[in-house]
Amino acid sequence: MSAISTPVTAHFLALRRGKRGSIRDVKDRLLSLLPLPRPTMGGAALGLPWRWAQGLLAKVLGLAWASAVAGAAAAQSPGALPAADLARALALAQQTAERLAPEGAEVSATLGRLDPRLRPAPCTRAEPFLPRGVAAWGATRVGLRCTQGTVAWTLYIPVQVQVRAAGLSLKTAMPAGAVINAADLVVTLLDWSAHPQRPLTDPQAALGRTLARAMSPGAPVLPADLKTRRWFAAGDRVKVVSGGPGFEIEADGLALGDGQDGARVRVQMLLRGSDGQAERGPVVQGQAVAERRVELPL
Repeated sequence: MSAISTPVTAHFLALRRGKRGSIRDVKDRLLSLLPLPRPTMGGAALGLPWRWAQGLLAKVLGLAWASAVAGAAAAQSPGALPAADLARALALAQQTAERLAPEGAEVSATLGRLDPRLRPAPCTRAEPFLPRGVAAWGATRVGLRCTQGTVAWTLYIPVQVQVRAAGLSLKTAMPAGAVINAADLVVTLLDWSAHPQRPLTDPQAALGRTLARAMSPGAPVLPADLKTRRWFAAGDRVKVVSGGPGFEIEADGLALGDGQDGARVRVQMLLRGSDGQAERGPVVQGQAVAERRVELPL
C-alpha cells in the first residue's frame, strides 16, 4: 500500500483542485496509475479474478473519493461560534454571579467544552441570555440567540463559574451528633461554587447546632450539615408574637406540635378569663423562629 499511496494521493488532490470529473472518471484515472499485473497460471491469463480485484479496488477508491468530498464540504460550511458572541455570553455569566455573590468574593467565568460538531448558520447578531432556572455559578449554561441572520437559532453555551468567598469551616474533624461550639469554627476562603448550598457566614447560625453527619477539618459548614433546630416541643407554653412597623403584640399560647426552626406550627391561644385563669382560645398557625417563640403574620 505504501508504494502506491504517494501517486494516488497527488492525483486525487489534483482532481479536487480541478473541481471536475465524475466518480467514474476518478476511478478510471486512479486505476490507470496502479501497477496491477494480470495474474497468470501456467502461462494463461486469469481474466475473471483479475477483473473482480479491479472492481473491488474501484469501489474502495470511490468510497474514499466520496468521503473526501464530504470533508471538503464540511470545511466550507459555517464555522463555529464567533469569539465575540462567546465573549458576551461569558461576560453575562460573570456579571450575574458577581451581582449575587457576597461582597468581596472572587468571581471567574470560563467557557466549557463546546460540541465540535456545532455548526450554526451564519448570524449577524447573537444576543446572550440567562435560561430560566439555571444556577448562577458552578457548571451552568448561558443561552445565545441569533436575532439577525438567515436562520433563527438558539444555543446553550456551557460555562463554569467559580465563586470564592469567606465562609465558616471546621477546625477539626467532628462526628455526627456533635454540638458546634465557637472553638470549632474558623472563617476561611471557600469555593462556594463547589457546593449545592451557600456556606454559612454567621457564627450565630451554627453555634449550639448539632451535626447531621461526620465532617472533616476544613469542610465548609452548610445548612444541610446541621440538624434542624427544635425551639420547643408539643405541649410547651410559647409566646405568640405579631406586629408591624413600630409596634408588637405578644400573647401566650400552647404549642400543638414540635417547633422546628422556620417551620409552621399550630398554637392554641391562651386567654385570661374573668376569674384571672387561663382559658383555651382559638387555634392559630405561625412560624417557629426562636426559643419558645412563634411569629404570627397579620
